[in-house]
Amino acid sequence: MSPTTLPDRSVEYDDRIVKQFVIATVIWAMAAMTIGFILALQLAWWPANMGIPQLTFGRLRPVHTNGVIFAFTGNFVFGGIYYSSQRLLKTRMWNDLVSQFHFWGWQAIIVSVVLTLPMGMTQGKEYAEMIWPIDVAIAVVFLSFVLNFAMTIANRRVKHLYVALWFYISFVITIPVLHVVNNLVIPANLWRSYPIYSGMTDALVQWWYGHNAVGFLLTTPILGLMYYFLPRAAERPVYSYRLSIVHFWALVFLYIWAGPHHLLYSALPDWAQTLGMVFSVMLIAPSWGGMLNGLLTLRGAWDKVRTDPVLKFMAVAVSFYGMSTFEGPMMSIRAVSALSHYTNWVVGHVHSGALGWVGMMGFGTLYWLTPRLWKREIYSLQLATAHFWLATIGVVLYTVAMWGAGLTEGLMWRAVDANGQLQYPIFLDIVAQMQPFYWVRLLGGGLYVVGVYMMAFNLTMTITSAPVSSPEPSPAK
Repeated sequence: MSPTTLPDRSVEYDDRIVKQFVIATVIWAMAAMTIGFILALQLAWWPANMGIPQLTFGRLRPVHTNGVIFAFTGNFVFGGIYYSSQRLLKTRMWNDLVSQFHFWGWQAIIVSVVLTLPMGMTQGKEYAEMIWPIDVAIAVVFLSFVLNFAMTIANRRVKHLYVALWFYISFVITIPVLHVVNNLVIPANLWRSYPIYSGMTDALVQWWYGHNAVGFLLTTPILGLMYYFLPRAAERPVYSYRLSIVHFWALVFLYIWAGPHHLLYSALPDWAQTLGMVFSVMLIAPSWGGMLNGLLTLRGAWDKVRTDPVLKFMAVAVSFYGMSTFEGPMMSIRAVSALSHYTNWVVGHVHSGALGWVGMMGFGTLYWLTPRLWKREIYSLQLATAHFWLATIGVVLYTVAMWGAGLTEGLMWRAVDANGQLQYPIFLDIVAQMQPFYWVRLLGGGLYVVGVYMMAFNLTMTITSAPVSSPEPSPAK
């Protein structure tokens, strides 16, 4: 079955909610990535924090990470799911009011995070810094989306569930479980709480959550969007539907066990560390199966890739997915982790996935969706193509710079002299060697952020331009 099947025109889909999430995605992309640029500047040139506590790296860094994960990616994922699910299920979303509650509740949560984290209100957990009242709000709002999505599936007008929906289902089920379990706390007051876990148990639960938040928010729903939007943009069926099913089941079974690889060489029992390492290495197989399925879907459509910026973004996104899902398992091997852990190599790996896979897939989807939602031709194909090249060059510069910085750090930390003593015992001597890499990272990140602003301008001009007669304008025209 191909997602290119035309929708039933007798169904009036709720595209208002999709438009809202598209607009929010663009706004939060600019905000989150601008903060990322400021943080990169602070690392290269420390006076950039201007001595203001709320603008220091430690305060702004979680605003950036949560902004990219939950504001930019979250809104992009929700918008893509609302658009594609209605068309795959041939039915309108179950309840428009619940959809609106989901949208406005999610935006209110993001604003509350932006206000509280710079003030130092945090519970100090990676990707879960939000204080407990916000955590409660996240659970309530996300569960409203779960209800809406589940009831829409129950009311569907087609029996078959296309593979993209299975990836969405894994996201819808797993994320609230991860969020609730990791954030079980005892409140002390409105701003502070104590986790019910302690010591290594707390660390294990945190990285079970942390790694699977990457797996089931930054990976599985976006793969579902890939399986829907890439064939639609290429006007080609999925290369292998059977492979997509194998990809789904293998990925969701293996991913959930990989979290302990963040705790290698810690007090975590060796068997748990080995479990995380082994399942991480096995993840290469389904991940590369999905990557190849995406790229091979473009067979017979590579001529379109030359002219269509949507396909350019998506092709590069899938390529970065393959690279990141090879690099991550390799870094989970104990010998490699001993060199790479706590270094900027990890930063490079994370951003190759976040900027290369998630970001590029998001941009391609936005460029595909906007003309169709507002029934307008894209304002400027040339501007979209320029954005593609800025983003591609930017993420490559960023990633390569962090690889170099990480390898330099790791090797210098481990270097010993003829007497077996540390060759670089003064830590600041190693930090000083990072400066050139930080400036290259700033350049790459700057190019990427400029591309985001170009996209915002292009999509704004598209939305405000005169509508065209065709209900399905093609950005390749």
